[in-house]
Amino acid sequence: MIDSSKAPGCSQCRDLPPLTFEFTMAFQPIVDLKARKVWAYEALVRGPKGEGAYEVLNQVTEDNRYQFDQMCRIRAIELAAQLGVECYLSINILPNAIYRPESCIRLTLSAAKENQFPCDRLMFEVTESEPVRDPEHLRNIFEEYRSRGFITAIDDFGAGHAGLNLLAEFQPHVLKLDMALIRNIDTNKVRQSIVTGIISTAQALGIKVIAEGVETAAERDCLLALGVELFQGYLFARPSVESLPEVDFSRHGAAAAP
Repeated sequence: MIDSSKAPGCSQCRDLPPLTFEFTMAFQPIVDLKARKVWAYEALVRGPKGEGAYEVLNQVTEDNRYQFDQMCRIRAIELAAQLGVECYLSINILPNAIYRPESCIRLTLSAAKENQFPCDRLMFEVTESEPVRDPEHLRNIFEEYRSRGFITAIDDFGAGHAGLNLLAEFQPHVLKLDMALIRNIDTNKVRQSIVTGIISTAQALGIKVIAEGVETAAERDCLLALGVELFQGYLFARPSVESLPEVDFSRHGAAAAP
């Protein structure tokens, strides 16, 4: 494992003490139903014994936020390499914890190089549910990540603090529709209209759309009809701690047919 105190980067990374708590990662697939394959695995933080994310995130403070963000990236890359992930690896980042993206990314690059994980298979998600203190700073982060060949994504889109205003500031490669928009969409015309508008906007901007939190076949079928191709949720697989859950595509064959 990379020692952050000896890794390249600015003093914000080198001079901070180690975290006082442990964590690991669970992985949940993002599936491409048209291609019938796993498109990406999202790394989700968990406690060392599989405790939920809340148990870990409750220990993150302003003092250790930066260190935690860096260590999450390293742990996700290490585990993904050990598990043989060959598709995209999606990692959540804390935009308010990144001071200088050109410097702070060096630890991530070191982890990818040490574990022989291709940088062009890394996707970084910024959650819209956390207020962005400095949108210009976040745009700089995304531009720096693009220049490195990373995939960028806005998570929880449609139910957060900024919505379309955030999208107007910068355009990521991927939008992940918030599960609140997905729930019971098959019986809710309003949600269907909103999601249709988001998909249309994303297509015009060349942005991929992922529907997350999909739990029922009816939701899946409705979203397929609206034009969504990438899906994530319990319907396909639950997160699995330090392992890659399998997806039974035979359960989704009829819906995925062209």
